[in-house]
Amino acid sequence: MAGDAKKLQPIIVKKVKKGGHGAHGGAWKIAYADFVTAMMAFFLLMWLLGSTTEGDRKGIQDYFQSPMKIAMFGGTGAGDASSLVKGGGENIMRQGGQVKDGDIEAEKRSYNLRALKEEQRRAEAARLEQIKQKVEEVVALNPRLAQLGGQIKLEMTKEGLRIQIADEGNRPMFDSGSAVVKPYMRELLQELGNVLAEVPNRLTVEGHTDAQPFSGGDRGYSNWELSADRANASRREMVAGGLPEARMLRVQGLASSKLLDTQAPASPANRRISIIVMNRDAEDAVLKNLPDEPAQAASAPPSAPG
Repeated sequence: MAGDAKKLQPIIVKKVKKGGHGAHGGAWKIAYADFVTAMMAFFLLMWLLGSTTEGDRKGIQDYFQSPMKIAMFGGTGAGDASSLVKGGGENIMRQGGQVKDGDIEAEKRSYNLRALKEEQRRAEAARLEQIKQKVEEVVALNPRLAQLGGQIKLEMTKEGLRIQIADEGNRPMFDSGSAVVKPYMRELLQELGNVLAEVPNRLTVEGHTDAQPFSGGDRGYSNWELSADRANASRREMVAGGLPEARMLRVQGLASSKLLDTQAPASPANRRISIIVMNRDAEDAVLKNLPDEPAQAASAPPSAPG
């Protein structure tokens, strides 16, 4: 009986599940990836620092020490406005964006062109100064022209060398209301033409009158026509003195629009001829503004002397 009860006793089997650490089984991979990334960044930084020059490293160091100062002043504070690290490429000192070989070459060409133009301006200014001195010598060495020295004014302007010949009460360039050059002024204009023939600069000739109007009014022959005729007569005398015709760029009459003596509009000093030996900038400005087809102005015969 006791043996039967022992046989009927239940058998209990305990099963233990393994793998209790499975919840964090892949965490080491993430940590390892972070470590590898950090090492790559470290070695890349070492490589960059080893391949840059001392000046580049100084610029990087200054930038991280005082980035706000560099951003405001555009440099490292040592006077170098081009050392702000911003961009990349072959030139780490470049301020804006990637550096391309074409950009560098374009900058070099632009710099060389500016330097060449500046050198040409200096050479041209020196040449005009020599012409000014030579005109003064020609007038001083000629006894007849020396008497007109007070009527000749030479000055350097932004357009070039301006030579002005003004009237005096007892020595006018023209008779009243006339465009016929006086003999003593004819000699002066021809001497100027001979001197100016030696320089390649183009010329402008301007005629000016006083503010005394013609009796016929502006609808007839006026100071506008008279000043233009006097400028053209002066041009002819300079050409007779040896000035090549092709050197004349502009001949114009300005009447009394640009008075020399604004306090006395009728003063003889306002009746004058201006000869401008133009520099390259002034010549280019005139050629740029010329119309495609030259305007033809008709003039009426004089109604009364002015």
